[in-house]
Order: sequence, then structure tokens, then C-alpha cells
Amino acid sequence: MAGQAELTTSPDMTAPQLLAYIVAALLIQLGLGIAYALSRRRGETLVPAAAAESAAKTPPLAWQGWRPFRVARREFEDARQCQCSFHLEPVDGVPLSPFKPGQFLTFRLQVADGGAPGSERTIVRCYSLSDRPDPRAYRITVKRIPASADRPELPPGAASSHFHDCVREGAAIDVKAPSGHFFIDTDPNVPAVLIGGGIGITPMMSMLRWCLAEQPERTLHLYYGLRCGEEHAFKPVLEDLAAAHPGFHLNVVYSRPGASDVLGRDYHHKGFVDVDLLRRTLPHGRHQFYVCGPPPMMQSLVPAIAAWGVPEPDIHFEAFGPATVRLGRAEPVDADAALAGAVEVRFGRSGRTLVWDGQDENLLDFAERHALTVESGCRSGGCGSCQTRLVSGSVRYAHAPDHDVAPGHCLLCVGKPASALVLEA
Repeated sequence: MAGQAELTTSPDMTAPQLLAYIVAALLIQLGLGIAYALSRRRGETLVPAAAAESAAKTPPLAWQGWRPFRVARREFEDARQCQCSFHLEPVDGVPLSPFKPGQFLTFRLQVADGGAPGSERTIVRCYSLSDRPDPRAYRITVKRIPASADRPELPPGAASSHFHDCVREGAAIDVKAPSGHFFIDTDPNVPAVLIGGGIGITPMMSMLRWCLAEQPERTLHLYYGLRCGEEHAFKPVLEDLAAAHPGFHLNVVYSRPGASDVLGRDYHHKGFVDVDLLRRTLPHGRHQFYVCGPPPMMQSLVPAIAAWGVPEPDIHFEAFGPATVRLGRAEPVDADAALAGAVEVRFGRSGRTLVWDGQDENLLDFAERHALTVESGCRSGGCGSCQTRLVSGSVRYAHAPDHDVAPGHCLLCVGKPASALVLEA
């Protein structure tokens, strides 16, 4: 039989000697069998272990719900120290999966309430990622929102004040996975025009850093509009990137330069980022435009770019704060949900009943236009902070929200009435 030892005897061999040879042969056979079995067992156990180690190093696609992060570092990005970056590392140490440059994070914050000492309330806010994907950490940049000079009765921004005053290095914070529909097209053959107004520079930094790392030959134009040099965020970083990458063209625009701001050194143009400036500085040909800024900028610039002749699919935008931008895009409407005329919308907390007349893009804009305070975050259907219970009636969406809407609820920031409504908000 294959694998067995062959014995040869001589006439002079005694019985004890023969027995000793037989035992030795059997022991050798047994040893070989055990060694073979152990080798197979090691192979069976090592392969899954290697697979497990490989899986542990593979980032998850995304996580559901809230995940704890820790602030590894914070640093100011401007001379006035009103814009602070926070570097966030996952507490569980699992590598982070790539996100789409331009997307945002959603945060759950416990902030001090204006009432009794020591009291807190929970708010949800969204902040754009301000750097390219990194498996080790995220970065956001938060601008402090002071009390309005025009309306001093309004308090300063609760979330931004909390970040600047309370979120220190080592602090833990709850975060939802990156989301949002505002992100850069990955086609390297189409030049990208990034336009950021004020703190709207943050998603542009994410797009810019990603493009320069992953598509260094792609032509990029960045227009950064702000008031003066003291508010100029990422100034040395942007200047170094422009010097190192010939295909990156930087245009900084100050509307109110300070006494120490020098044209040609600190900024390139005085005034505002408008279509006239784009006409004068952009070469001919197709570009994709990405715009993020405060409401006045969005409401004037985005329609003007479309009126200039840029095809609507090449115009991408995201506003911070209440802003309605109309481009005349056809909105898919369910015929059964279409409204024949004005309908009443009742807001339960305020007890007010208002008439929806179709002037607004969504129920959140509608509420804010009538001076109703509604909790909101991303304003694009991604974070769920404006979710409210739908007491009666139905709401329609132009596009399915990213956020999973709870049964019997609706998202005000992307919803419109499909009938008369009673809302808990």
C-alpha cells in the first residue's frame, strides 16, 4: 500500500529484533500521519486568520446612525480666528471609507440652553468636510456665527459657538456618515470651476485637495469671495497649492479690503464673484461649476451662470442658511399628488395656519418665510434634523431623500404639500 514502510528480514534476525523493526516502522507511519494532519489544520486556520486581518483593515462602506469620534486637533484657519478646523478620529479606530469630495457630516450636539443654569438641549447640525478623504480622520471647518448686527435680538449661532467655546481636543462627539448630493464630478477631462463665498470655501477645499491628489493634470479654477484679509481662511495653503500646480488657477476676491490688504499679494480682484468676473478670467470651452455660499450670493450668481448659457447639468450648488435658488429645472411630479390650487398648512407648535401658494421650494423655506423657527441642518434631505410628524395630509418629494424618513413623518427641507397638511412642527 502506498505510504507504508517496506520491511526486509534476514535469516539471522531474532524475533525481538523483528518486533522492534515493526514497532519502529509503525511509529514512523504514525508520525508522518500526524504531521500531515497538523499541516492541513494549520492551513485551515491560517487562511481565515489572514482573511480576518485583511477584513479588519478594509474600511466599511458607511455606518448607520451615530458613531463616536474624538477631536484629535483643532486649529484656526484665519487671522481673525473666527474659522476653526476640527480633526476628528473614530473612537473605535476602524479606518474610514472614502467619501465624495463636497459632502458633509451631521453632528448631534449637547449645547447649553438659555434657560436654567446647567440645562442643555440637543441640536443637530451639518458641516461640510473641508479636506480630501483620509482613512484616519475627517476635518470640518466651523465659522463662528455672532449675533446679527442688523437684528441684535437674535442670539449667536448655537452650534458654532458650542464648537468654538466647548469642543476641545480630546472631546467626544457623535457623527453620522458623510452624505449629500453636492460633490465633484470625477471626469478629469472637464475643467472644474469652484466658487466659494465666505465659509462656503469648505466643500471647495475638499474638492480641490482631492483633485490635486487624484487628478493632478485636471484644470481647476477656484474663486474665493470674502470681505477682507482677516477673514481669509486657508490663505497660505491655497497660495502654496497654486504655486505647486500649474493647472490650478486661484482667484481671491475681497469686497471690503482692509488697510493692510494689498491687491496682487493678498487678493486678485476687488468686488464680488459675479458672471462678469467669470467672463473675463475663464477660458472658452466647457466647464463644470460648483457654487457654495450665503443666500445673496447663491440667489444672484447661480441663475446668472445659467443665463450666461451654461447648461444646467453643469451647474452644481449648495447653499448654507435659508436660500432659494431657481433654475427652472423640470420637477417630476406625481399626477395624483399635484396640487390644483392653494392649500392650508397648519404648524402645531405655533398653532398657526398658513396658505401654501407654491412660492417656496419646500416647506422649510415656507416656514422660515413666515418667521416660524424650525430645526434644520443640511437643508438637502440628508440629515433628518427637520423631520417632523405628519399629523394629517401627504407630502411629495422631487427626489427621494437620503435620510430614511420614519413612518408617519416628513422632511420639511425637501418636501412640498400634496394636500392640506397638519404638521407637528
